[in-house]
Amino acid sequence: MKKLISIFVVACSALVTMGNALAVDELHKKYGCTACHADDKKLLGPSYKEVAAKYKADKDAVKKLSEKVRKGGMGVWGQNPMPPNAAPTDAELKTMIEAVLKTK
Repeated sequence: MKKLISIFVVACSALVTMGNALAVDELHKKYGCTACHADDKKLLGPSYKEVAAKYKADKDAVKKLSEKVRKGGMGVWGQNPMPPNAAPTDAELKTMIEAVLKTK
């Protein structure tokens, strides 16, 4: 019985994690992030993997990247400008950025 419960808990955890990843992917699509960014390859902007590596040790990364998304910017990753995006709510933006920072 304990083994069955353990399997159930692991399966539920996997489904929640997968559901969260799908929700974040949908937010990235909804707000146009995927037009310039991908998980593991550079498009117009850096990959999420590159962003995660750059900000790995930065305890203020969520705040800095939130400001970057809201205001836009240029020059950190090359000469392609990132347009400002005020559309996501603060909670959505935090969720998206935290997911990007966990990309491996």
